[in-house]
Amino acid sequence: MKLLLTDSGVKNASILAALLDLLGKPIAEANALCIPTAGYGGPYGDPGGPWRFISGQSLHPMTGLGWKSVGVLELTALPGIDKERWVSWVRETDVLLVNGGDALYLCHWMRESGLADLFPSLHDTVYVGLSAGSMVLTPRVGEHFVAWQPPTGDDRALGVVDFSLFPHLDSPGCPENTMAEAERWAASIKAPAYAIDNQTAIKVTDDGVEIVSEGNWKLFNAAS
Repeated sequence: MKLLLTDSGVKNASILAALLDLLGKPIAEANALCIPTAGYGGPYGDPGGPWRFISGQSLHPMTGLGWKSVGVLELTALPGIDKERWVSWVRETDVLLVNGGDALYLCHWMRESGLADLFPSLHDTVYVGLSAGSMVLTPRVGEHFVAWQPPTGDDRALGVVDFSLFPHLDSPGCPENTMAEAERWAASIKAPAYAIDNQTAIKVTDDGVEIVSEGNWKLFNAAS
């Protein structure tokens, strides 16, 4: 997959340009599947959040960007659907738009549904994560972001990338997410980790990792 790991969606021209580069075609010619699942997890999950994400009413631009088509892939429903059907939906789409919410809840359902098993074979698919939708691809989320308790009892995520993410840096909606707290979080991660704000995204391709930002970010524990 080609990854665009955002804090708050496609919030500025630089992030939009990165998305278009990954797609290789205009948004109006691309088909999307949105995954709202993470919005139900954690202590603050409610039906309104996933609806706003799906309908494009969210403050985090994702589904309302003008896609050729947008479908909904609810991970908790997949175990009850013929696998060949939903796998074909995933393979035929151009982009996966993955909602924020609780990263470990999302991780659990990516594994339980079988979606995570498909990721290594989705070479041309673009994955756009929003907050928890980005964090789920990292090795660990860190204790700071553990709310929903997974069956594993730890903070491990999917490990698709080799760095962790601290989103919503200095966000008014998350006053606890200060740079000082990010530094404490990174010290507990003990591996490469980025703190990013709502004007920042991380683009990951076979060519490497690129920071796309019109805001603030910091890399901790840089690999030698």
